[in-house]
Amino acid sequence: MPPAPPIARRVPKTDVVHGDTRYDDYFWLRQKDEPEVTAYLMAENAYTDAVTKPTAAFREELYAEMLARIKEDDQTVPYRRGGFFYYSRTEKGKQYPILCRKVGSLEAPEQVMLDLNRLAEGHQFLALGAASVSDDGRLLAYTTDLTGFREYTLRVKDLESGALLADRVEKVSAVAWAADGRTLFYVTEDEAKRPYRLHRHRLGAAAADLLFEETDALFRLHVGRSRSLAYLFMISGSFTSTEARYCPAAEPDGSWRMILPREKDHEYQVDHGRGPDGDVLYIRTNGGGLRNFRLVTAPVDDPRPERWRELIAHREDVMLEDLDVFARHFVVHEREEGLIRLRIVDAGSGAFHHVQFPEPTYDLDADANAEFETGAYRLRYQSLITPASVFDYDIPERRLLLLKRAPVLGGYDPTRYVSERIHATAPDGTRVPISLVRRVESAESGAAPMLLAGYGAYGYPYPVTFSSNRLSLLDRGVTVAIAHIRGGGELGKRWHDQGRMLAKRNTFTDFIAAADHLAERRYTAADRLVVEGGSAGGLLIGAVLNMRPDCCAAAVLRVPFVDVINTMLDESLPLTVGEFEEWGNPKTREHYEYMKTYCPYTNLAARPYPALLVKTSLQDSQVMYWEPAKYVARMRALGGPVTPPVFKINMDAGHGGSSGRYDYLREIAFDYDFVLGRLAPFLLPSTLSPLGERAG
Repeated sequence: MPPAPPIARRVPKTDVVHGDTRYDDYFWLRQKDEPEVTAYLMAENAYTDAVTKPTAAFREELYAEMLARIKEDDQTVPYRRGGFFYYSRTEKGKQYPILCRKVGSLEAPEQVMLDLNRLAEGHQFLALGAASVSDDGRLLAYTTDLTGFREYTLRVKDLESGALLADRVEKVSAVAWAADGRTLFYVTEDEAKRPYRLHRHRLGAAAADLLFEETDALFRLHVGRSRSLAYLFMISGSFTSTEARYCPAAEPDGSWRMILPREKDHEYQVDHGRGPDGDVLYIRTNGGGLRNFRLVTAPVDDPRPERWRELIAHREDVMLEDLDVFARHFVVHEREEGLIRLRIVDAGSGAFHHVQFPEPTYDLDADANAEFETGAYRLRYQSLITPASVFDYDIPERRLLLLKRAPVLGGYDPTRYVSERIHATAPDGTRVPISLVRRVESAESGAAPMLLAGYGAYGYPYPVTFSSNRLSLLDRGVTVAIAHIRGGGELGKRWHDQGRMLAKRNTFTDFIAAADHLAERRYTAADRLVVEGGSAGGLLIGAVLNMRPDCCAAAVLRVPFVDVINTMLDESLPLTVGEFEEWGNPKTREHYEYMKTYCPYTNLAARPYPALLVKTSLQDSQVMYWEPAKYVARMRALGGPVTPPVFKINMDAGHGGSSGRYDYLREIAFDYDFVLGRLAPFLLPSTLSPLGERAG
């Protein structure tokens, strides 16, 4: 007989919001340091270990096959900055990368700048935040988090002697050097983890100068440096508005000049470059209701809108998603119909051309482009079938040069797989894109087992990336699909607008429409569909399961944001106030009433929920561990699921899970074991034997 799942003690708590009485029996699980809370979380892990013990050998098999596809001793493509070539490499058996450089040429001796494996000694977790080298190449400013709570400590290392300087600052979110190589600008966080203060620090000084404090809790502060190295930028940004200032990097004691004051629904991005008439500021702006952005320039000494010169006009069907500025050209990432293309523009003449890619669905990002004076643009391209590939695009020759494609060991053959981009129709008639990949045999077999993922928040497009780990699903006959639902950024800012605030329910109905469409078109069927989402994508899955628990056979919720109302009522928590512009503020009655219609925790009931795997991390600062803990506890008390949910807590990590690459791979193996266990009766015949045995 399987063990009984743990039952959390019920401690009634009530509060009243807008005259509405709310009940929460599991509020006490927020008390992180209480022994009873720790004991409950450990009991959940013990239960998970017990119910998954029969498949432990298969998890090891999955881990081994995924590890066998990875080149464990690998190196990134070196890039040039000043007189150095920078890269990172990994060594077999070591969890973390090693940051290195060479002086002058790639044949020079290697200098190890930072070995993250050494920094991680004695710690269960390590994450590198900022890593910035001074202009003269002598000093490295870097930040590390040793808990997973995304609380970073700033240190400075002398790269010539290898010694750490005495300078040390806690809770640092961003770092930038002045041109003198002795002055650091950095931003620190408040108690709610909001970056809000800009400091100027001269190395060796007893204290730093506080230059600016962002007092509006909706805004987060950032500091950065132009690629030209000529200017420092201080950016205050909310989800809907930007305010930027700039200062010459050669004048660390200089004053910071405003580019444009913040105004409602106006975001902008700024960089320094050259135009036909000399130095200018490039500004990507969506002011005036032009939601998908346009591109303008302004004189460096007078950036007022009256002096703006338009380079690229706003278009309703094309999103200007990003901008990279160089001495003689600039590169714009344009997104149309959900796909990125590059627009390469000559800074002097304005002549331009596009770089497009042939696959039906793919992902494209800028790679390391540190040099201002260059005739090439480095990019990273990948798709559901093509491994991550680093190219240099030769601008004068209009030619892509492949520098490296991530190796996939074991004889990976992309011709055995097919990717597609199809569309579902939402209840309001909106076309919702879906990207998917499957084995050729699966495409011929009719309704296949499927894993369907979604996110749909913050205007982030869901990345359509390659994963060698995913082959462990595909080669067993599982189709993997992504629903590009509203709330994301796949179709521009209006796509985001139609899935946030008082339009948030579109996100959930889009996903349900995608699942139903995939079943109707015989790509899959509800009895062989697993859905997954993480963080805000966990909110998506939680809401969908309340609305349509019959749409799938199982679900995976990773660090899920499921207690929406309680979290958004608590302004002491990280992210809450800043995200009023994404979800709304429940202290406003209209927002509260709308949130009540979809909040996963609020809307739990005795429904026949499918099999669930719920995962969290104790040190998560983005979505607190107690949200999924309360969700699982309440679901169990209500008695809805036929199969008790499996709840796994990583006691030593944060929002992104384990930090070491081998530990993270074991987490993926655990997830895939759950997914494949639910899909076992529907897998390809060649893989049914071992899975059939474990299923029986």
